[in-house]
This record gives sequence, C-alpha cells and structure tokens, in this order.
Amino acid sequence: MRLIERLDAWEKLMRLDKPIGILLLLWPTLWALWFAARGVPDPWVLAIFVLGTVLMRSAGCVINDWADRDFDGHVERTRERPLVTGRVSPREALALAAGLALIAFVLILPLDALVRWLSLPALLIAASYPFFKRFFAIPQAYLGVAFGFGIPMGFAAVLGEVPAFAWWLLAGNVVWAIAYDTEYAMVDRNDDLRIGLHTSAITFGRADLAAVAVCYAGFLALMAWAGVHTGRGWPYAAGLSVAAGMAVYHLWLIRGRERAACFRAFLHNNWLGAAIFAGLAADYALRG
Repeated sequence: MRLIERLDAWEKLMRLDKPIGILLLLWPTLWALWFAARGVPDPWVLAIFVLGTVLMRSAGCVINDWADRDFDGHVERTRERPLVTGRVSPREALALAAGLALIAFVLILPLDALVRWLSLPALLIAASYPFFKRFFAIPQAYLGVAFGFGIPMGFAAVLGEVPAFAWWLLAGNVVWAIAYDTEYAMVDRNDDLRIGLHTSAITFGRADLAAVAVCYAGFLALMAWAGVHTGRGWPYAAGLSVAAGMAVYHLWLIRGRERAACFRAFLHNNWLGAAIFAGLAADYALRG
C-alpha cells in the first residue's frame, strides 16, 4: 500500500473525516475550562485540551474499531471501515492507538500532577467502552463518562483540584450522551439486534422516545443548576433556551424512528453543545 493510501486508511480509522465525535467531546471540556477559569482559561491550557481531545477521540475510534472488527462487517453503516476491508491490520491499529494515546499523555505533562493521574482512568474508560456493548444494557452511560472525562481533568488543570461541581457537570454530560447516542443507536438497532450487541435503543424499546426526552430534560436541568450555582445571567440562560429548542427539534426528528432522521438528530447535537458554550462564553465576557 502506498503512503498516501495508508494515511487515508488511518484517517478513516481515526474518523478525522467525521469530526462529530471530536465536537461532542470538546464542548463539555470547554464548558469545564470556562467554568473553572471564570471565563478566562489560559491559552496554553486551552490549546493542550483541544489537541488532546482530537488525539484521544481518534485513539478511541481506533480501539472501538479494533474491538468491533468481527461485528462491523455485519452492520450496514460500518461494513466499509478499514479494519473490516483489510486496509489496516489489527496489529497496526493497536500500534496507532497506542501512539495517539502516548502523544496525548506527553501533551499534559506540563499540567498539574492531578491531571496526569486522572488521565489513567480516562484512558481505561475510553479503551474499555467498546466491550461494554457486549453485556451492559445502556453502554451509552459509560460513553458519557468517557466523553465527559475532560471535565474533571479541566478543573484539575485550572484549579489543581476537582470540586463536587465538576462531578455534577460530568453527570449532566452522561445524561446528554444517553440522549444523543440513543438517537445514534436507533440507526443501527436492527443490525445490533441481529448480532447480539446491547444498546440503549434496544433496552428502551418502544419507550425510546420518552427516554430520550427525559434524558434531555435531565441534562438541561443540571446545566441550568450549574448556571444558578455559578451566578450566570441572561446570556447563559439564552444559550440554554436555544439548546432546549434544539432538543425539542431532535425529538420531532426521531418521532418516526427512521434511520436518516435519527442520524440527523444525532449529528445536530453538536449545535446543542455549541449553543450552551456560546451562552456560557458570552455570559462571562459580558458579566464577568
């Protein structure tokens, strides 16, 4: 395989051509940095976390595809992934994931020691998530922890500690992840049932729409509490209001449980996360 073809296969394996995962991981991390630093995060710390988010999401995708390499060929949406088609070997995938994780760890070396210690459970959670789909009824909750672990790490980088507030923020991200990843799981429900994987879409069954609605409501309630707890004002409330409107739109999209509409709702969660961050950043910029 020529170098350009190998790099293209690696890009597909890391899903750099599909940045939605990076964005869904990035928004909670940015919320944490803005809350912890009272709206003025150190540019160097911010750059480390943004790059680290890209690296760890990429490593997580590689590990996920390595773990699912015997399943993905049976799922319509994933049957062309590089490990399924043989463009990347399993050993090569593991080496790539290890290299990405190592670079991410080197990035955080200048930060507080607590950040380095927190990176260990973060790595363990990210690496073990793919296997939770084999036995855990709602693996999306575990995904929410993996995608939200930048929250305690962000607080540790800024404050040198992780206050209780950070864990509540992480809890909110877990509930949000259940909502948006259930929408994602609804796309593959029939394939997942056939090959025996567990997802929240399967567990919730015909109550899936109600479960997504409850999760969105719980997430927005926790984010509203976070705003009240930190004394945020109308810009933050405006951002949350826009996010709430988007959540209602997502529920409207998935009402028929059609694959394309469910996937569209999942992708649109990027804008929901962005709306909350925009409100948070504007609130600190205007009100301090």
